[in-house]
Amino acid sequence: MLTICTVNVNGVRAAHRRGGIDWLKQHRHDAVLLQEVRASDEQLRQSVAELEPTAVAHAQSDTPGRSGVAIVSGSELADVTIGVGAAEFESSGRWVEATLNHSDFGAIRLVSVYIHSGEAGTEKQDEKYRFLDAMTTRLAELAADPTPTLVCGDFNIAHTERDIKNAKGNRNKAGFLAAEREYLSGWLDSGWVDLGRAHAGEVDGPYTWWSWRGQAFDRDTGWRIDCAYATEALAQRLADVTVGRAPSYAERWSDHAPVTVAFH
Repeated sequence: MLTICTVNVNGVRAAHRRGGIDWLKQHRHDAVLLQEVRASDEQLRQSVAELEPTAVAHAQSDTPGRSGVAIVSGSELADVTIGVGAAEFESSGRWVEATLNHSDFGAIRLVSVYIHSGEAGTEKQDEKYRFLDAMTTRLAELAADPTPTLVCGDFNIAHTERDIKNAKGNRNKAGFLAAEREYLSGWLDSGWVDLGRAHAGEVDGPYTWWSWRGQAFDRDTGWRIDCAYATEALAQRLADVTVGRAPSYAERWSDHAPVTVAFH
């Protein structure tokens, strides 16, 4: 069995203070993919030291305190690549990939990605589309490689009305724009498998993000934007997908819930 967890930690040092690293340690994953690390290499390694990682691959943003993605692994990581392939995003802290060689499972290519939140009608949204274009190109390259590949992270896009509680109220807002959702449809049409949806079936949610404000968490007014996409051969080995929703608002250590995928 191979277990991979993906989670937007909303700042790894803050997550550590709130008990997030303790949660990850308790659940014992083969690798953890982090987004919004917001830390230097040294700060990240200090924060995850309790996980006793064998290897850490970190794409740090060139803007201190922003973005950052990482792969924290119990096994050695090979062929670490930072950046989605476009020069514009080389140091944006939004894409890191590496090959994990698991003693029982074999080689698997892991990607931790943090897509822009965007803002409709602004340059921020244009930048998000440029990143999505670059990601589409890289996904095609990864799909053509025989190595099983798992792309996880905060996609900041709810694909369908099943993935967002208030679809009507968000139809013209970043994260649920038709043009954004078309990218996800295109990836699925090209052979990638959305493991969360494949496992849950056609149900509402399960959501993975809720605002800190108001009663969004208590009322489960959320978005399913933390995703795990796999190449087809890898998807056939899927055993389970679990959303680690906190038992209560007071026990949350991020505004996102961790998502764990298991393969046999």
